[in-house]
Amino acid sequence: MREDGRKPQRKPSSGTRSSSGLKRTSRGRQDSRNRQDFRSSTDRAVAGERTFKKVAPKEKYDIRTPSGARITKLVTAELGKALSKILKLDGPADVLMSLYFRDARHLGPRERSLIAEAIYFTMRNLSMITWRLDPIRPDRAPLLTGLLALAMQHGLESIPDQILGSEKDTVLRALKKKKTDAPKQIQAEIPEWLYERTVTQYTDHNALYTALRESAPLDLRVNSMKATPEEVIEDLTTHKVNAYRGEYSPDLVRLDTKPGITQWDIYKDGKIEVQDEGSQLIARLVQPKRGEMICDMCAGAGGKTLALGALMKSSGRIYAFDVNEKRLGGLKPRMRRAGLSNIYPAVIRNENDNHIKRLSSKMDRVLIDAPCSGTGTYRRNPDLKWRFGEDELERINEIQKNVLRSGARMLKPGGRIVYATCSILKQENQDVIEEFLEENNDFELVDAYEVLEKQGIKFPDYHRKRFGKFFVMLPHLNGTDGFFGADLQKKKPERRKTEHARVRHEFLPTVVQGELLPTVVESEQKPADDSVVQPDTENQNLSDSPTQEASVEEPPKETGTQQI
Repeated sequence: MREDGRKPQRKPSSGTRSSSGLKRTSRGRQDSRNRQDFRSSTDRAVAGERTFKKVAPKEKYDIRTPSGARITKLVTAELGKALSKILKLDGPADVLMSLYFRDARHLGPRERSLIAEAIYFTMRNLSMITWRLDPIRPDRAPLLTGLLALAMQHGLESIPDQILGSEKDTVLRALKKKKTDAPKQIQAEIPEWLYERTVTQYTDHNALYTALRESAPLDLRVNSMKATPEEVIEDLTTHKVNAYRGEYSPDLVRLDTKPGITQWDIYKDGKIEVQDEGSQLIARLVQPKRGEMICDMCAGAGGKTLALGALMKSSGRIYAFDVNEKRLGGLKPRMRRAGLSNIYPAVIRNENDNHIKRLSSKMDRVLIDAPCSGTGTYRRNPDLKWRFGEDELERINEIQKNVLRSGARMLKPGGRIVYATCSILKQENQDVIEEFLEENNDFELVDAYEVLEKQGIKFPDYHRKRFGKFFVMLPHLNGTDGFFGADLQKKKPERRKTEHARVRHEFLPTVVQGELLPTVVESEQKPADDSVVQPDTENQNLSDSPTQEASVEEPPKETGTQQI
């Protein structure tokens, strides 16, 4: 109270107090108005009054590709980042892409799928994209390259104008160029040096080029030790995946989509492996038998090695050699998952390594999956055609010849060696075999199609008419990657015409000048037959001979299924 008895007047305040005594600020009044506006809007809607709601413009947010995907600014920006690394062409595109996605955890599955498809489209059509952008280099303008690739893949109308931005005019000019005006090798999407070779080698080269630009299906090899193709197809059906049997390989199951099967139990239990149908038939061409000694001289990650082990029912012995320790290191977990215990991996320095010398004349079968240009795998590895040059072809061609000579020395008489590549070039295939046969008259070419027919695998008659005794698969003829195989058998030495005898001493009482002397009695003995199978070699190790070292690691026996 003041001295005059009146109550003191309150000072004006920017806010009022609520019933609880708390001061209500201007912001609180604004919040209250917002809530009141919301309630009023609701009341009007209930009363049947017309309300207005802001709707995003359709041309900004609802533009989609024909497949229903939405190209956003995030997709184009991240695609540009990925291409900035991949277009350097200093490594496999699938490896670089995996490393990029590992760090880009903010991307969802839809964005990842859209970006991955755009990257592979860019690699498959890089020659045409470069021609359309000329004089701009794709590796120096990865964002523009990505926009052009998306426009060629889905149509320019699938990309909103605000995403194209200032690059729209450049993309329009690039799209206006007629494809028929480009040089033939650019239309074929292969390097010029490869175009010159294939035009002369294949009369149906245009169909081949078209097939090499297509995306490959996902081929699975069923592990016959753990499952059948029908069981695998039934299991995949539970994941809503359409799968069907292959045309040639008895172990093939093919998928048109590419789901993440490595996370499924069917893969972790070792029932399937990812392997192209042509690669599966290369293992069949070796025709391994249980209990034999086999060498996979260029095993790599071991895809064909695992197929051989399954065909042998984990019996006998398979030596898996490769110069790449990192790639070969991936074989051990795969063979444990497959339930195989007859594979013995070892890293070698080159084709003249001591491991190979110590196996001289001991092998029943030798598989040489020779290093090559990989021209038959462009459907799966489209970046390879831009990373592999003509100079590299000449260098690797000499390696192929040396590896074949070295592998042939491991064969015992009557043994067979299979030389295989994933190349479509005669220089790496037929020419290598013909030169080898000229140098080694103790080898002969076996009809590859007869070997496969004995296993219930039949090819059309035109294959034998066109390719002779050589095994050839091409994407436009067979729907597989391009593969070549030659089956060579080492001749057995001819039997001697002279009669072989063994001297046997028997002590018979014969009187010669009054003394008893041992009588030499000759008894005929059949000549030694080199075709006789050697004693059981299943448990034989490289260290059994005193001149051999136990340098090949023997894995422990599998006691159960191990997941990776």
